[in-house]
Amino acid sequence: MPSESRKERAAAARRATQRARHRERRVRRLLTGAAIGLVAAVLVAVGLVVTLDRPDNGAAAQTIPATPLATAQGRTDQPPWSAPSDASTQVRAAGLPMLGAEGTVEHIHAHLDVFVDGQPVVVPANLGIDQSAGQISPLHTHDTTGVLHIESPVQADFSLGQLFTEWQVSLSADQIGGLHAGDGKVLQAYVNGKPATGNPAGIILHAHDEIAVVYGTPAQQADPPSSYAFPAGE
Repeated sequence: MPSESRKERAAAARRATQRARHRERRVRRLLTGAAIGLVAAVLVAVGLVVTLDRPDNGAAAQTIPATPLATAQGRTDQPPWSAPSDASTQVRAAGLPMLGAEGTVEHIHAHLDVFVDGQPVVVPANLGIDQSAGQISPLHTHDTTGVLHIESPVQADFSLGQLFTEWQVSLSADQIGGLHAGDGKVLQAYVNGKPATGNPAGIILHAHDEIAVVYGTPAQQADPPSSYAFPAGE
């Protein structure tokens, strides 16, 4: 009888150990499942935020015109001209979409100088950028250097008229803002140091172009810039 009692106690101990191990495995499975569920929920939430915050560049790309705007309607006051308060409205006026991120299919830079009566006029930072909405035009500026950034989700032509419309400054063959040619004053645009004909708003932007829009006397037209030292990588 004593030997049978020891066997029974041993069997009972083995059963208890098995039940404990089973409970431990079940707890581990439950914890693992909960962790996986939590990670999945976080990923879904992040995906929703990204989706809401960044519109589909592919869909927006379809609205970039094959022929860019060749006119520029905007303010008709005296310089300097600040960046407009509503960037998105001006980008739409230029016929361009707002993107959730900079495009990567076409990535080039040009440079714009504006001179009035022999003095430089600042090209503002953040033209084409709606900071409050986190959106950006494929044609924009980041700083006040005059560097124009074209970062588009499709290959397309972009014009000086689109940039001036985003700036909300009128530009034509004989007018920039509230300044008109005449009475001894000339308005002339130059591309890489060479005079451009017609409405400067129709100038197409190419990689590393130096564009100068000069208003003033004929003597002040004598030496327009012909190049710009772009930073490495631009």
